[in-house]
Amino acid sequence: MQKSEYEDMAQKLEESGDYRVIRRFVPVEAYNENPGQELKKAIFLDVETTGMDADEDQVIELAMVPFEFDKDGNIYRVLPAYNGFNDPGLPIPELITRITGITDDMVRGKKLDLDAVSAMLKDAVIVIAHNARFDRPFVENLLDDFKDIAWGCSIADVDWNRQGFEGVKLEYLAYKFGFFYEGHRATIDCQAGIEILSRHFEEDGKTVLNHLLKNARRTDIRLWAEGAPFDRKDVLKKRGYRWSAGDDGKRKAWYKDLSEDELEEEMRYLNESIYPRAVGVLPTDKFNARIRYSKRI
Repeated sequence: MQKSEYEDMAQKLEESGDYRVIRRFVPVEAYNENPGQELKKAIFLDVETTGMDADEDQVIELAMVPFEFDKDGNIYRVLPAYNGFNDPGLPIPELITRITGITDDMVRGKKLDLDAVSAMLKDAVIVIAHNARFDRPFVENLLDDFKDIAWGCSIADVDWNRQGFEGVKLEYLAYKFGFFYEGHRATIDCQAGIEILSRHFEEDGKTVLNHLLKNARRTDIRLWAEGAPFDRKDVLKKRGYRWSAGDDGKRKAWYKDLSEDELEEEMRYLNESIYPRAVGVLPTDKFNARIRYSKRI
């Protein structure tokens, strides 16, 4: 049976209203034709690692897929990718091999070409990862260039819940957008991520990338609840505060990241619900896309 016949069958199933057809993802070379205006370059990045701790574990695979985009978040050409293996110098945990399919034999003696990685970053304006809070610290350990560029996160910088999505895993988002792919290898994860960024939300007709870029441009405030009573720690945790143990020169206190317009209301909450007496000023830090998701903050 030819592909066109399968498509006819799929269309009939969908038109019945009783079926939904999920199509296999095929990587795309270009989503739109060049409109004759200046385009910028972004890089979708993914790493596979030996574990979850960037200070203890190692990168075993790095993929970077560059693509062109315009100010409205429309995507154009997908450019040649970089993909490389890295020998971590110790056996890959069995669980990691089961998840990624990467074996000790595949990485043995391999090193990442950091010169090629650096060259790819030179004319990029932003690096995007699906969970940048995980990926960025790992690649910052590989190359300082990753510390000097804006970052975006296709989880945290898109309000998926508001758009009606009940999860944020890449495979789930792909399913909701009507396609599937064989995940947990770095390059295909990047290509699928770009596909998702190219899609449009029904609410406003804008691309996922448009929403991501708008949120990535924001300035965040980190509010430190220094001196908060110990017996209020569970209350703070439920409100979204995290604990900083004071490592690497950071403050030892509970903290929460806010938008600038949320700061006044949060200070009011702390004064009314956390501190036994009103505090006038609490420490704050400002950060934007150049340091957001970095292990430095």
